[in-house]
Amino acid sequence: MTAPDRSTTHAVTDRRSRPALLVAAIVAVLALTLGWLVTSHPAPPAVPPTAAAPSAPLVVGDGRAVTLLSLGGPATDPVLDRVAADIGEAVTRVEDFWGTDWSHDIVVVATATDAQFAAAAQAPGAARDTAAVTVADAVNPAGHQASGQRIVLAPRADRMSAGSLRIVLAHELFHYASRSATALDAPRWLTEGVADFVARPPAAVPPGQPLPDALPSDAEFTGTGPQLSAAYDRAWLFARFVAERYGVDALRTLYQRACGPGHSDPATAMRAVLGAGPDELLVGWRHWLG
Repeated sequence: MTAPDRSTTHAVTDRRSRPALLVAAIVAVLALTLGWLVTSHPAPPAVPPTAAAPSAPLVVGDGRAVTLLSLGGPATDPVLDRVAADIGEAVTRVEDFWGTDWSHDIVVVATATDAQFAAAAQAPGAARDTAAVTVADAVNPAGHQASGQRIVLAPRADRMSAGSLRIVLAHELFHYASRSATALDAPRWLTEGVADFVARPPAAVPPGQPLPDALPSDAEFTGTGPQLSAAYDRAWLFARFVAERYGVDALRTLYQRACGPGHSDPATAMRAVLGAGPDELLVGWRHWLG
């Protein structure tokens, strides 16, 4: 089986730390029960005995069918009820930024245990700060289709505030929409920063932001806890700066140039799209934050 392609939402959206996600011996067994999810999804086949029957698909946005799947447990159905209420708005946010040329089949899986999450996300180990993950089991080499795609909500998603869950959904849906146009080696700081730009509601820049000495980098995403939270915030703030200074269309084009298959390095993409290199952008960003 092709190794899955993943993007995650950090729990920064809820500003709470999650207990460590454990790897259990039954991961392989649960992975088999979720095997139907790794195929394309025109219509779900027979439901594995460990999973509740998928809901009848919701239709939202540009005719997108959303299938909600509970893996059991007392909290998963209420979480999926909240997802059903919010996902239409989340899809609209993604369509407004990215357009409508992306998958019309969306699968959202709610897990009740760490082992279920590890199996559904095909993640033998997941950071304790992960709130959700978007998984694609395979991406067409031509970049036109991602098969077996799903958004997997981590356990304890029921503890998210209403606002946090809405942000998680929109963030993951952006990864869902942009998957086939995102290279495996795309700069994470830009993929996550743009996803947060799409997902977070417009708001004033938080006061007291430290003035940066450099643009965001992937090195910042290797930490955990407050360090990782700060990395997401910096990436989000840079994406906001680009959108406000150069326009939302320029931010989307920068993503495509710096993150797409055969992408340029970020500095080259910045010069081509924004007409400014990293040093000039850093000065502008500092002034914008100031």
